[in-house]
Amino acid sequence: MPQWTQKDERQYEHVKENELERGRSEDRAEEIAARTVNKQRRKEGRTPNKTTQGTGNPNTRLEKRTVAELRNLASERDIKGRSKMNKSELVEALRS
Repeated sequence: MPQWTQKDERQYEHVKENELERGRSEDRAEEIAARTVNKQRRKEGRTPNKTTQGTGNPNTRLEKRTVAELRNLASERDIKGRSKMNKSELVEALRS
């Protein structure tokens, strides 16, 4: 688990309790609470990585992946000009 502040812990518990009251399972409530806290930490710039470093699920079609994931994949394949490409151009370049 990341290094959360006491404020983050309080927010986590608050969101978790609210989700449990709404009828969510314990596991689902914990997941929602953790995602909420981590999203807030990213928004405030308190996480080391603000954007994805992955290339997405390899079983997912290229059109369904984010531009950041496509750029990371293009980087791995050393495709030139990838930073200036839009999503459709990235998909086309990755397919060729």
